[in-house]
Amino acid sequence: MMYSQILLATTLILSLTNVVFGDGQHSGSRDRAAARAARKAQRAVTEDATYWNQLGQQLLLDELGKQRINSQAKNIIFFLGDGMSISTVTAARIYKGQKAGKTGEEEQLYFDRFPYTALSRTYCTDAQVADSACSATAYLCGVKTDTDTIGIDANVEFNNCTTQNDPATRVDSVMAWAQAANKGTGIVTTTRITHATPAGTYAHVANRDWEDDYAQSFDGADSTICDDIAEQLVLNNPGQNFKVILGGGRAYFTPRTAQDPETGAAGRRRDGKDLIGQWVANHPTGKYITTRDELVNLDVAGTDSLFGLFSPSHMEYFLESGTANNPTLEEMTRTAIQMLQKEANGYVLLVEGGRIDQAHHDGRAKVALEEAFQFDLAISAAVNLTDPADTLIIVTADHSHTMTINGYPDRGNDILGLVGYLASDLKPYTTLNYANGPGYVNGYLGGDRVDLTNVDTTADTFRQPALVPLASETHGGDDVAIFARGPQAHLFQGVYEQHYIAHVMGYAACIGPGVKFCDVPRSRY
Repeated sequence: MMYSQILLATTLILSLTNVVFGDGQHSGSRDRAAARAARKAQRAVTEDATYWNQLGQQLLLDELGKQRINSQAKNIIFFLGDGMSISTVTAARIYKGQKAGKTGEEEQLYFDRFPYTALSRTYCTDAQVADSACSATAYLCGVKTDTDTIGIDANVEFNNCTTQNDPATRVDSVMAWAQAANKGTGIVTTTRITHATPAGTYAHVANRDWEDDYAQSFDGADSTICDDIAEQLVLNNPGQNFKVILGGGRAYFTPRTAQDPETGAAGRRRDGKDLIGQWVANHPTGKYITTRDELVNLDVAGTDSLFGLFSPSHMEYFLESGTANNPTLEEMTRTAIQMLQKEANGYVLLVEGGRIDQAHHDGRAKVALEEAFQFDLAISAAVNLTDPADTLIIVTADHSHTMTINGYPDRGNDILGLVGYLASDLKPYTTLNYANGPGYVNGYLGGDRVDLTNVDTTADTFRQPALVPLASETHGGDDVAIFARGPQAHLFQGVYEQHYIAHVMGYAACIGPGVKFCDVPRSRY
């Protein structure tokens, strides 16, 4: 059915039913037209043909004036928005604009302004839809692998500790490549530091859940033979050489005889190891911190290495962090860059907005969009602290999610609100929905769709309606976007396999085993 037919049918239904929406606006076509006219009058710019032609010409001139930075990247900052699908990028852009009092659609995220964009194909060697483990191995190590495994190739059997230890199956990350070139390295995340994405920089495991020895015990893995992820970070290369480690997950590094400094809860480790104490002993000129206050007051110049664990598990969602003494992702990113800028040979830094993904799994679109907004602020900080002449910044996602932006909402309609007209069952519906997940309870009840007329769909706790009932919403298999600026950013202008990203980083920074910018005769360009 064409838009005009849908609009006509909807108008006829509404004129007959004379329904009033939860926001108090009459649903009839006359009032809807009046509301549209009022919103148009409030816009700061008249968006007539002159406006759009001028904007189009300016965009064209900007593109024609784009200059490649065809030099070696001294530094690389890799931003990973976990689960940041293209629909999440669009919705976060609108959300950002509406937070600033705009209609929202015309807003720009900071990485929207990056000069080069591409698409990444995220499937893994055994799955149409990726998880964060196999995808991390792809974009950080340059090799696609099976789901639920990290830092190893597809020859490793899931849950098989013996094959995990086979050097022939292990693949090194860009962090190992960078350290071999005497560059500084660091990781920042809002999840546990042992979670799949950050673990992709340093771990080699046959099961992503083996974050500590307690987790290994549930699968019968021998922790005396196979190091868990936390052990690999503190005791093995390249993790033990990281200059910056910031995130959550304290309990995975401490024995169950120890109490958490924030919650008083016991640690998780059954082997009695105090990996935090081990890190401190191994880094006598380093600093271990647990609070925002310690981070913002850090003596960067006098600190050689930094290990910050701000929560026993994942760091709190930003919207729920009011009582926690946690730094924001932006603050952690600023400190990480300032620490790594001391490195004479440059650095490679991973920054993950990890809880975008987890909010999507919860079916809480508002929380996911706020996490994406905080992620954007961290990118802005990196842009302001670095020079595009020597720093390659890449922004991408590991996989998609099932959230969609649907219906025909008016310009400026609250991205978290109702579409603005009724469905065929004469009930309103939200602009954002999930294909599956816990939001099913806000989708259907007893076979009938839930009436959201008087429900606050903008609340932090609201779960967007879902079609299929699942305890946790799933990932999506569609491509994700890549945004890049800096040296060799022009190598992202197409549709690529996800593992290509790591090869570009190696080439641009002249690290790793593959072809490098430094090795290619300039006459080729």
